[in-house]
Amino acid sequence: MNEGLTSGETVLQEQDLSPELQNLPKRNFLTEDWTVVILGFIIIGLAILGFHVEAPKYKWSDTAGLTSVFAGENLFKLLGQLIFTFVLLILGGLLTGRKVKPYLLGFPVVFFLTAFALLLAGNRTMEDLGLEAVIFSLFVGLLVGNTIKLPVWLKEALSAELLVKIGLVLLGTNVIFSDILKAGSLGLIQSLVVVLSVWYFSFWLCKKFKIDEELGLMLSSAVSICGVSAAIATSGAIQGDSKKLSYVVSMVLITAIPMMIFMPYIANYFGFSEEVTGAWLGGSIDTSGAVVASGSLVGETALKISTIVKFSQNVLLGVAALAISVYWTYTNHPAGQGAASKPSLGVIWERFPKFVLGFIGASLLFSFFLQADTVAAVKGDIKSIQGLWFALAFTSIGLETNFKDLIRENSKRPFWVFLIAQLFNIIITLILAMLLFG
Repeated sequence: MNEGLTSGETVLQEQDLSPELQNLPKRNFLTEDWTVVILGFIIIGLAILGFHVEAPKYKWSDTAGLTSVFAGENLFKLLGQLIFTFVLLILGGLLTGRKVKPYLLGFPVVFFLTAFALLLAGNRTMEDLGLEAVIFSLFVGLLVGNTIKLPVWLKEALSAELLVKIGLVLLGTNVIFSDILKAGSLGLIQSLVVVLSVWYFSFWLCKKFKIDEELGLMLSSAVSICGVSAAIATSGAIQGDSKKLSYVVSMVLITAIPMMIFMPYIANYFGFSEEVTGAWLGGSIDTSGAVVASGSLVGETALKISTIVKFSQNVLLGVAALAISVYWTYTNHPAGQGAASKPSLGVIWERFPKFVLGFIGASLLFSFFLQADTVAAVKGDIKSIQGLWFALAFTSIGLETNFKDLIRENSKRPFWVFLIAQLFNIIITLILAMLLFG
């Protein structure tokens, strides 16, 4: 930058900018966070009004099942989802002031790569293992992004943060407070104690191992709250690096598989009751799909308790994102670097992740304002489209992540910290499960 020119006076020719900088939002448009709140509530409003975007079938176990996936009717449903998400993403680009052309060219590629990943996840063997769809989306994205040089027009179309935040707003519709209160207070008590103790232990451990604070916050939230969703929410709250988010998500998914398989057998070996086992599984396994699969191996009671506990932890997601965003503003914003100069409420509001308001608003709407039959009628559709947004986001993250650089930059220390924190989580959760459910 030339000396004597202020940032407001600096003039840059558009052709001199990189494609990524050219695609940045222009002034006088909505921020990305407000945009995702608007898009999320458009989806919710359309669902309440009866607009139905039917999800295509991805489940298959043999050649006949695979053939039905490629049937004309199912492909028509896939096209419907493509058009629906495409229109919303274009609207998001217009609201934020981004160029629309890259989305027109690149989003269909991202969508069909995601559809392929969902097809892999729909295999019965994979489903029985409890593997979540996002792990396949991330894997497909990493495979393509690390073996093929991506064209500029495709790179410009990768809007992982926008996609994932829309999914987080929709996630609020699944957090129904009355369901948790009906299930009893024990799950809430356990969740609160586990989240606080495991989070602080994990964050302290990250500091001891000299892991950078941004990665430490994502890691601590993932291991203590609800895995992938918590890591995503934390990354949004601190405007985190998507490569670090990809690393944390990979650790969550890698550790969830052996925990899901072996913990039920350990519980059976020591003769734990189904109640204790369910509370243990729900409080320590980080992904909802793995919790359900693991609880099913034990029995109906264990499945019910594990789901309640995991659901109770999900409720704390919005509160955690709020607390983390305030902490990050006070410790990392330039106005908060000096002890005598802390950021004002205006600065905190500016940095506050507005998508959290969308998450909380959606939860309150579905918990207290809509009729139970309306909630039951639209909840499945919204959950399906929410899962699609997450899958699209993780395909995008995989495409823009160089796996070799990711491992080299972060070293092996975060993985060891994650394993130690997860072991602490397993032990503290088991103690609480015995005290509360034994």
